[in-house]
Parts: sequence; structure tokens; C-alpha cells
Amino acid sequence: MNIIIKHRSRGRIRVQLDQPRMSLEQADLLECYLQKLPQVTRAAVHERTRCAIVEYQGSQAEILLALRSFSYQMEGLCPPVSSSRTLNRTYEEKLVGVVAAKAAVSLFFPAPLRAAYTVWKSLPHLFRGVRCLLRGQLYVEVLDALSIGISLVRGDFSTASSVRFLLGLGELLDEWTHKKAVRDLAQSMSLNIDRVWLKTSQGDVLTPLPEIQPGDLVRVRLGGLIPLDGVIDEGEVMVNQASLTGESIPVPKRAGMTVYAGTVVEEGECLIRAVSQSGGSRYDKIVAMIEQSESLKSTAERRAANLADKLVPYTLVGSLMTYLLTRTVSRALAVLMVDFSCALKLAMPLSVLSAMREAGGFHVTVKGGKYLEAVARADTVVFDKTGTLTHACPVVAEVVPFNGRDGAEMLRLAACLEEHFPHSMANAVVQAAREQGLSHEEMHSKVEYIVAHGIVSEVNGQRVVIGSAHFVFEDEGCAIPEGERARYDALPDQYSHLYLAIGGVLSAVVCISDPLRPEARAVIRRLKELGIRRAVMLTGDSERTAAAIAAQVGVDEYRAEILPEDKAHFVEAERAKGHTVIMIGDGINDSPALSKANVGIAISDGAAIAREVADITIAADDLSELTSLRCLASSLAGRIRFNYRFVIGFNGSLIALGALGVLPPASSAMLHNLSTLGVSLRSMTNLLETE
Repeated sequence: MNIIIKHRSRGRIRVQLDQPRMSLEQADLLECYLQKLPQVTRAAVHERTRCAIVEYQGSQAEILLALRSFSYQMEGLCPPVSSSRTLNRTYEEKLVGVVAAKAAVSLFFPAPLRAAYTVWKSLPHLFRGVRCLLRGQLYVEVLDALSIGISLVRGDFSTASSVRFLLGLGELLDEWTHKKAVRDLAQSMSLNIDRVWLKTSQGDVLTPLPEIQPGDLVRVRLGGLIPLDGVIDEGEVMVNQASLTGESIPVPKRAGMTVYAGTVVEEGECLIRAVSQSGGSRYDKIVAMIEQSESLKSTAERRAANLADKLVPYTLVGSLMTYLLTRTVSRALAVLMVDFSCALKLAMPLSVLSAMREAGGFHVTVKGGKYLEAVARADTVVFDKTGTLTHACPVVAEVVPFNGRDGAEMLRLAACLEEHFPHSMANAVVQAAREQGLSHEEMHSKVEYIVAHGIVSEVNGQRVVIGSAHFVFEDEGCAIPEGERARYDALPDQYSHLYLAIGGVLSAVVCISDPLRPEARAVIRRLKELGIRRAVMLTGDSERTAAAIAAQVGVDEYRAEILPEDKAHFVEAERAKGHTVIMIGDGINDSPALSKANVGIAISDGAAIAREVADITIAADDLSELTSLRCLASSLAGRIRFNYRFVIGFNGSLIALGALGVLPPASSAMLHNLSTLGVSLRSMTNLLETE
């Protein structure tokens, strides 16, 4: 593709595409392509000017090469499921149409025709007001209907037309800003699945998700996220559908039954015949969830909506009292023109939606406004260790064989068992076997996974178990071979240990090195500076491993060798003491605790079940996103307080000025709508850049 460089500086470049025009879809395709480049930190494409602005790290020559090699027909390139660009264009055209119609009527229609047009366009407002009254409701629609109706009865068609126009304009802008906020948020919450296992005649092939077509067979294993809507073709599974239906108990699914994108396979494995493409239906479900889910609204949003409705009768009383005291209809109308409902009902949800959208820029996905509110109030943060405070990709440092076993053979057996389960330590074992060229074909007849304990199987007629010391020695009653107690006691403390026993006798210990995240200590220190009073680490690892990690990261306390239910009990106990608790984890075994906390935060590359149970998901790259989340939540609380003060103060002033006769009705309506638009637009700005 030919490009023209318009401006360049260190880390930023603006180019213009050498083509006569650019469609909305082309702009979306180019923006999607640029945002997926690893060196690009931010990219924006403007279709009207055919310009692309790219902020990047590294070499400018690489960016230019990537731009020149771009083609709209590139394989695997697909536009977003729903485009904010298209939405903006639609509402821009509507806005221009409304303003143009008002100008044409005012300039070219004779007075009688203008009056008839005003009455016709006012009827929907009058009907809405009457409908509210018939239902026994005193909402803002009643105020609007009274304002327009009284003006029409008085023959003041100019005022009625101005009020109707401003109300229509305000409704259009309100609808636009709200839909844009919802669409932006839904886009950030859409499935981030790049590739899936496609069944072919050559076996399962890892395939880009956009290439999956209806009718294709996709394999999903235990712990996996279902990437698209489909029908089970083969297999029987238990599916967690909480993210879509709210059901807390997994649902059994077998051949012929429908499954949905975004749900999680908790047990079993299945082949799904796709009936939708690229998760589009999932996007629609997310939009519906955001728009309809009252349970996820923050206390501030619900309080604002309730307060707005409660203030309507007072506005009516104020208007009536103004008329009785002044005997001036225009002053009473000026009071009616102003209400608190629009600004309160719009600004608060927009603030929350905008904060959730902004969180997406920090690779944080928030499922509801109430969770941001809880993050701002939180005083206790609880961390899982493995995959959270430590890297999600531990490695096998050493295999210590016992009972005369061969170390390589024990690693091969361990990999054979662990390959079925998506946990970071299991992945480390499988990767180590692969690196050593150890082929681990299926040697067992059945595998049983006991969450947070270990794995049980049978090989050559002998019971084989692998897992924690608690599971192997206490639950399973396995023994250390005679004469090898000293070797066992000398196992290196700096590693986590997986214990493998065959026939009730310890056969090997797999030493796992799980490096601490370099930013972990700084993040915990920063969280305390931001108001977190206590940091706790919970882990199923041994006391010695837990103590070493706790000392390095600087937590206030830790619990070692605990089970998933113990983590959940700890969180419940802290909440019972009056603490607001954030729980952060990544594994299947963290799911109970995540669900019990005020806010459950999952690591994005952890188990899919944990991500679905959690209220917030952060990227796995950097725990510093936790500090950004805390700052964002605190800033949101400040913005909501400001919005309350501004809406009540400004609209109260308009009512007073209208009652005194300083402001005529049309001016009151205009200033009220402009203030509503202003506070709404401010509510959509980024919190961390402006406050």
C-alpha cells in the first residue's frame, strides 16, 4: 500500500493513505491491523482524511514496512464485530438532519404551517406525559409534557417549538453517548481468543478463530472457553454458563445440545459444530447484559436514578408555587423546563461505563459498576501465589527420583498425567518432557482430577497419584521409601514440589521453579500507599516455600498448605469482620475464593473457569494494572461526587433564576440541556488523564 508521511516524531507517526477515499469498513480493518502489531501501543484511523496516527515502540522503519505491506485482502484480517465508527456516523447524520429540519422550518415555513408542524411534533411528548400520569408515575416525561402543553395552549408556538427541539436534541445526544459507551465497553469485553483447535482429516489443527466457518468442528477441552455458539457433535461435558445465564451450577451438555460462546467447560471434552462465526453472538449478548443487568449497577447509579425520580414532584410543586406567587405563566414554565432527572440518570451511568471502558485500555475487564465501587472501598487484598505473585509459566528445575526409579521415566509419567489439566505447574511438567524429547503416550486407563489436591490414575495395574504433599502423604497415605528419609528432607526449599507416588510409595519429586514477578513487591507497596491496609498471600504450597515468597513480596501475612475451601473460608471470615476484600487468583482452585470476595480479580491467562467466576480480569503481563485499577476506581468515586454537586447546584440555580423571571422558559430549557450534555461529555473523558 502506498502511503504519504505527514508528520513524524520519536514514537509517533501520522501517514495518509494514497487512495481516493476510505470506507468505514476499510478504516476498521486498518485500525484492527495496526492495533495487533506488537510494537504499536496506540493506533487511530480517520476515514474522512484517510490518515492513520500510530504511536509505537522500537523502530520507525518496522512501522513503515508494516504499513506498506498492508492490504485490505490480507488473510486472517477481520473488522470488529460491532464498529463504533459506524455508530458515530449514523448519529452524526441524525444530528445534522434534526438541526437542518429545524432551520428549514424556521426559515421557509409560513406561521400557520410552523404552528401545525410544532403541534404534530409535540404529540409524542404529550402522549408520553399522559401515559405516565395514567400509570400513576410522576417522571420527567410529565414535566416535558406540561411545559410543551401549556405553551401550546397559550398559543406560544415559538417557545413550544424551541422546547421540543431542545428535548429532541438532548434525547438524541443522550442516546448517542450512552450507546457509544456501551459499544466501546462491550468491544473491550468481547472474547479475546485468537486460535482454536479445528478438527480436520489430518487431526486437530490450531486455527485462527476468524477462519472458522459454520459447520466446522472445534474441540474444547476441560477448563477451556467455548469460542462460538454451536451444537455438541461428540462428547459429554459440564458447562459453566454463569456469565450468560447467572446459573451457579454447571449444566450437563451432551451430543445434540446447544452451547454458547463465552461459557466454560468444567468437566470433560467435546467437539462442537459451529453455528456462528467469530463470536458475534457473544458480542450481542454482552451488549444486552450491559444494557439490561440492573444487578451489576453501582450503588451510585441506583441512588442517582432514585433521586432523580423523587425530585420530579418537587419541581412540579415549585412551578405551581411560582405561579401562585407571581401569577406569571412564563416564570412557572421556566421552572418546569428544568429537572434534575436527565443529568442524574445519564451522567452517573456514563461515568461508570466510561471508567469500565477506560479500564479496558489498561487491559482490565470489569463486569459491572458495583465492582469498581468496591475496589475504591477495599481495605484488604488477598493474593494467590502461583501464577499471580509468581510468573504464570513456572519451569521444572529438577526431578529427584526415589525408590530406585529413573528420573526421565518419572518425568515422562508425570507429563502423561498432567497434560490433561490446564494449570501452570502442569504445563511446566509437560513442557519439560517435550524439551527432553520424552514421548508420553497415554499409559493410563482413567484419570481423576481432584481440584487443588492432585491427579489419580492407574498404570500397569498400580495406583498412581501426583500432587501436593498433603494429598499424596495424608489423603492417599503414601510412604517415603525406607532409607530415603534423609534425601527427602534435603529437597531444596526454594522450589515448589510435585510428589509422584506409584503403588503407595513415593517415586519422584518434581521441583518447580516459579520465579517471582519482578513488579510484585512494588505493586503491593503502591497499593498500600493508595489506601489498602492489609495484603495477604494464600497458597497450597509448603510452609517453607510460602514463607520465602511472602518475605520477598512484602505481604503482611500468609497462609500455606491450604485447600480451595480454606481460601474461601478465609475471605468469608474477613468480610464478616467488616473488611472489603479483593481476591486475586488465576487457577480453578481459586474460583471459590474469587466468588466469595467483594471483588474477585482473575489473571487473563489463567483458568477460564476463574475468569468467568471473577468480577474483574487483568492481563497477565503486569500486576501494575492493579494499581491503575485502584486509581481509576478512586477517581470514579470523586467524579460521581462532583457530578452530584454540579447537577444539584446548577439546575437549582436555573430554577431560582426562572422563578425570579431572570430566565425565560426557552433559555432555561437550553441551559438545562446544555448542562446535561456538558456533564455527560465530561463523564465520558478519561479519569486518570484528567483528574
